[in-house]
Amino acid sequence: MAIKGVLFDFSGTLFRIESARDWLHAVLTARGNQLPEAELTRYAEQLAAAGALPGGSSPQRLPAHLTELWATRDESMERHRAAYTGLARQVELPDPGLYDALYERHKTPAAWRPYPDAAEVLRTLRERGVGIAVVSNIGWDLRPVFRAHGLDGWVDAYTLSYEHGVQKPDVRLFRAACEALGQDPADVLMVGDSRDADAGAEDLGCAVHFVDHLPVGERPAGLRPVLGLVG
Repeated sequence: MAIKGVLFDFSGTLFRIESARDWLHAVLTARGNQLPEAELTRYAEQLAAAGALPGGSSPQRLPAHLTELWATRDESMERHRAAYTGLARQVELPDPGLYDALYERHKTPAAWRPYPDAAEVLRTLRERGVGIAVVSNIGWDLRPVFRAHGLDGWVDAYTLSYEHGVQKPDVRLFRAACEALGQDPADVLMVGDSRDADAGAEDLGCAVHFVDHLPVGERPAGLRPVLGLVG
């Protein structure tokens, strides 16, 4: 099979969100707030355990009133915000304004870092004439993140769940991405980190390759095997 198009997941595949501690610290600093180190660490750990940081860890315990919202959080901007601010509110932070500020912070380019080999892999695929689309379960426009980090020029299309009202593993999202590239799913490779969400591309007929969801410093070359799959 000759691969003519590659679909990439966003979070945990091409980019990684900052740590919960850095996330909270950045927001506190922007608001002119200070916390003792021990308190900062405690709140960050509680937020991480609650699953309040999009792109971070999943909730250790999902509150019953958020169960349905969590299951469909990536289908709209409103549901995404409500789900994650709802999780954050399980932690009693010292300033009520922090919940919305934290949500806004995670949407900024500064909160995300590309994996070290992301630019190399995207550039090489483009040089080979391979179409590239980003397929993400997300509740906001991630295009500015790609632009700010200099990766937007290698992406042909973005297929984002909130813009289509469906989320992975629904094959409709993968189909929309293939159509955006003008490629048959049988000629497309999906690259992602979630065996629950990204494996849905297999049901459409795409090949699938998984990468490990690791911190940026622990995965310097996790995307490079993709080049060996795309001749």
